[in-house]
Amino acid sequence: MRQSPEQAATRDRTARRAARPALALAATLSGALLAPAPALSLEEGWVRSHGITTFPGGELKYGPDFEHLDYVNPDAPKGGEMSIWAFGGYDSMNPYTVKGRADRLVTIQYESLLTSTADEIDSSYCLLCETLEYPEDRSEVIFTLREGIAFSDGSPLTAEDVHFSYELFRDKGLPSFRSVMRRQVEGAEVLDESRIRFTFVEGVPKRDVIQSVGGLPIFSKAQYEAEGLDLEETSLTPMLGSGPYMVSETDVGQTTVYTRNPDYWGAALPINVGRYNFDAIRVEYYADYNVAFEGFKAGNYLFRNEASSKSWAEGYDFPAIEQGHVVKEELNDGTIAPGQAFSLNMRREQLQDPRVREAIQLMFNFEWSNTQLFYGLYARIHSFWENSDLAATGLPSEAELALLEPLADKLPPGVLDSEPVMAPESGPRQLDRRNARRANELLEDAGWVVDPSDGLRRKDGRKLRVEFLNDSQTFDRVINPYVENLRAVGIDAVHQRVDNAEATNRERSFDFDVVTDNFPMGYIPGRGLEQYFGSEMANESVFNSMGLQSEAVDALIEHVIAAESQEELTTAVRALDRVLRAYRFWVPQWYKDVHTVAYFDVYDHPDPLPPYALGNLDFWWWDEARAEELRAAGAID
Repeated sequence: MRQSPEQAATRDRTARRAARPALALAATLSGALLAPAPALSLEEGWVRSHGITTFPGGELKYGPDFEHLDYVNPDAPKGGEMSIWAFGGYDSMNPYTVKGRADRLVTIQYESLLTSTADEIDSSYCLLCETLEYPEDRSEVIFTLREGIAFSDGSPLTAEDVHFSYELFRDKGLPSFRSVMRRQVEGAEVLDESRIRFTFVEGVPKRDVIQSVGGLPIFSKAQYEAEGLDLEETSLTPMLGSGPYMVSETDVGQTTVYTRNPDYWGAALPINVGRYNFDAIRVEYYADYNVAFEGFKAGNYLFRNEASSKSWAEGYDFPAIEQGHVVKEELNDGTIAPGQAFSLNMRREQLQDPRVREAIQLMFNFEWSNTQLFYGLYARIHSFWENSDLAATGLPSEAELALLEPLADKLPPGVLDSEPVMAPESGPRQLDRRNARRANELLEDAGWVVDPSDGLRRKDGRKLRVEFLNDSQTFDRVINPYVENLRAVGIDAVHQRVDNAEATNRERSFDFDVVTDNFPMGYIPGRGLEQYFGSEMANESVFNSMGLQSEAVDALIEHVIAAESQEELTTAVRALDRVLRAYRFWVPQWYKDVHTVAYFDVYDHPDPLPPYALGNLDFWWWDEARAEELRAAGAID
């Protein structure tokens, strides 16, 4: 994922909300048939395959007999350790509950029936399954599991474990996921030890329902029940998975180590060749970004995805760099911008007026921040699909208008006859007076009048107060000038620094005015849009931080979900993008199209990298000869 200047803080915020598991995590099933069923022959009109594309008729890049993914080194050596850092700490090894704070990499232990690749955007391939079979209308699917698949303790993984995992998420999963999946999944039945059938709700779009159920992590039913685990509660006992890595060391809140399973069942699979090359992956936690950087310079961990533009521009002049022991590298990143933004909580009365929200948008000076704080390294985000063809541009096309015009009475002004809302441009001074004048006009129109006694705006005796909730010292230098600009137009803006625990609790209970958030969108968006923007999820989903409720948005999401071709999808997403931007519930921040990484020169990676992943935990590898040289030089232990 693309990193922004202060992205480490936002990455951490993303993780603590709910670990943002895949949409498929809360699929709803019913009616298991536990008795083995006779073998089924392929029915007429059905498809049997090793993978599936989003749109019917699409072509998989990799055929059934491929030997390895194109972007890996199939001869990559095994060994060594990948060590990284994370902000804050953790108190749980359960990432699928809103309670507590899960270890950052705990999901690395789990696998699903289907998996994706880093060089395609619309294909899923069998991982735990050998094949999937489905009719042309995708109204149901049968997954046949591979022979010999096993959990990390050696116990077999069966169709019963798949069914158990679905029921678990149906009954105890995050409310937003449960609600979404209940609209799609009618039920499931275990056909025998290696086969399970899912049937889908009649009348709902079927474009990606198979991928949704195929993306659910699978747990061991036996371990879960024997150890009395609870998906909704924090626990330091991780649920058993079947993945290539398993937790081997925990120092709660400080360190976690995952060791490659020497008996991993899937090591020889073509889709895994050249991957999972490190014997261990270690995460070191730091409560302070500056201390974390010093830890890297001292060799306490060896790989750093740099999130601070200041550090990137000025900090890499320490001896290990000068001696050639550390590599500083910019690697291409072709993914959609992460949608990082200040999110304005429209549940708050003072933020419900779009004129107030527009005024707040106007007072963030990105151009000054980029020059003075970020060394000119970043570009502005304008769209929820920035850096992709899905972003709305220009006036609406005829195809877009066909979707938008029936919703005319429900749309924000300007959607039908104007270009999409862009983030405002500012001048080189911190306070852009032109934007300040426009903000003052908007606030006056909204009834917020300056009180001459203190220069703050009031309406009905109430001050226009806006509090920025922040748990990252790295963001101080961004928020403080923004607060000054807002106060210059009479808004009682406050920067409230809190610790991680308070930030977590307040964000989950929507107890904030403004918070830095991410709106990560995909190339093939589907039901997951409802969790970010759907009215039904406005007061339930931790992803809908702004509390958006819009009939027009709901209708356009349905058009996106129902799209049956790339052309239809692009049209629907662009129309949705226009409407979302018109609500002005965010103040877009910044992005860059490269990964800024630094690492001790013991790692190597494919060149070029695939377009959609950095892959340092996945398909990089350890150079033991170089590691010996660095040990001899005293650069690493």
